[in-house]
Amino acid sequence: MPSKKRSSRSRKKSTRKYGQAAAKTVESAMRRKKKGTLRSGKGGKGGKVKSRQQAIAIGLSEARKKCAKVPKKKSS
Repeated sequence: MPSKKRSSRSRKKSTRKYGQAAAKTVESAMRRKKKGTLRSGKGGKGGKVKSRQQAIAIGLSEARKKCAKVPKKKSS
């Protein structure tokens, strides 16, 4: 029987930037944005979130607070 060779490409481990917990938190934030209950600001005391990007940013910051695997913020 011929021996099967496995390519190194299929065995390569992926290094994900974001973890599963972070994805769920962002998903939850997007759901709240669509529902109209997602608010910006400390403690959700700001205005209603209107943009998709802002909702994603809030979801990622919530994930950071929960210590999920999320890259650090880019410092300006």
